[in-house]
Amino acid sequence: MMSQYLFYFLTFVAIFCALLVVFSKNPIYSALFLIVTFFATAGHYFLLNAQFLAAVHVIVYAGAIMVLFIYVIMMLNLNREVEPHKSTAIKIAATVCGCILGLVLVAALRETEMSAISEYSNPGIGLIERLGNVLFGAYMVPFEISTVLFLSAMVGAVFLSKKSIH
Repeated sequence: MMSQYLFYFLTFVAIFCALLVVFSKNPIYSALFLIVTFFATAGHYFLLNAQFLAAVHVIVYAGAIMVLFIYVIMMLNLNREVEPHKSTAIKIAATVCGCILGLVLVAALRETEMSAISEYSNPGIGLIERLGNVLFGAYMVPFEISTVLFLSAMVGAVFLSKKSIH
């Protein structure tokens, strides 16, 4: 019963901070609210007994990615005077598209059945040992193919970024 209240609290925090990310005028405040949203999402992973995924989520997203976001925000030096203003037609079109997306999501999720959190109380789910066994057992070949794909993309990016000498 306590985990259900914790789930609702984390959901409220995640949705509230996500709305503050969108509606905040200051980009630094938006980034900070996004960090809180990431921590709330990590709390959801803990409730689903996925401790490794929660730890990786905090390290990668709330750590590394947000440092990059804040670095880019600081480097851009956004000022209200230089920022281009959007026309009213673009704002209305964006609002209509957002409302249509919301209606599609509500229609898609209307027929789904919400399951209780206590169904996920298997202690073997979400642990690093089980993830390693599945990743390097049944999915060994796709995992290795993806690493080769990432390596070739990295080599391609370095090759494309080099200046050609004629």
